[in-house]
Order: sequence, then structure tokens, then C-alpha cells
Amino acid sequence: MNLDWTALGQVAAVSLAVTVAVVTVFALGVLGLARYERAREEGAGTSTVGGAQAGLCFVACAAVVAYGIYLIVPQFH
Repeated sequence: MNLDWTALGQVAAVSLAVTVAVVTVFALGVLGLARYERAREEGAGTSTVGGAQAGLCFVACAAVVAYGIYLIVPQFH
């Protein structure tokens, strides 16, 4: 059995990078949601920036998950 260690290393590196990126984007979404909730509790109106940040980050995470499912399930191709 012959393994292509370079290809295996590339797959591992890309997987690690994408995982870190998705976790970071999700954390930014949670931060935006916390800012939105804090602005609502303080009565200073709604923080549209925090709500938009949360929405965009969560949509980006959902898009990455949907693309991963698309790649895994052969009926979608």
C-alpha cells in the first residue's frame, strides 16, 4: 500500500484551517448577538449592527455546513 503523504498533509491542513475559520465566524456571530441583546436590555434602541453581524455570521456558517453536506451526499450531484 502506497500513501501520498503530501496529499494527506494538505487535506489535514485545509481541514484544520476551515474548522478554525468556521469556529471564528460562529464566535463573531455570538458576539454580535450578545451586543444586540445588551442594546435591547439597556433600552438604547436596537443595535442593528450587532443584529446584522450575527445574521451574516450565522448565514455564513450555515452555508459552509450546507456545502459540506452537498459534497458528502452523492444524490445531490
